[in-house]
Amino acid sequence: MSSPEIRLWGVLRTRPHGFKFRRQRPDDPFIFDFYCHRALLAIEIDGFAHDCGTNPQRDASRDKWAAGRSIATLRISASEVRDNLDGVVAGILQRCCERTPPPASLVPLPSNPRGG
Repeated sequence: MSSPEIRLWGVLRTRPHGFKFRRQRPDDPFIFDFYCHRALLAIEIDGFAHDCGTNPQRDASRDKWAAGRSIATLRISASEVRDNLDGVVAGILQRCCERTPPPASLVPLPSNPRGG
């Protein structure tokens, strides 16, 4: 793992807001930097290498493959993790919340379920 990935993992491994994250999660044929199954969210930390050679095409292919499996990909620059870790974590958690349905106990029931 890169230095920014290690830094982010230090927070994500504590299961913030109850979201469980896995690191270096293989999902054939790709490996996601981080993954939250409950939110179907892959998190990729993009450093300089992601802009080189065929890496942008490979990243686009991975994002398309994941989207075909209802997995959203959140790409975050390594410099953003380095310079704004709290903001990055807040953004990740917001995205997880947006992609996670509320627990059944919080879904309001109809006021008159029998219709009469």
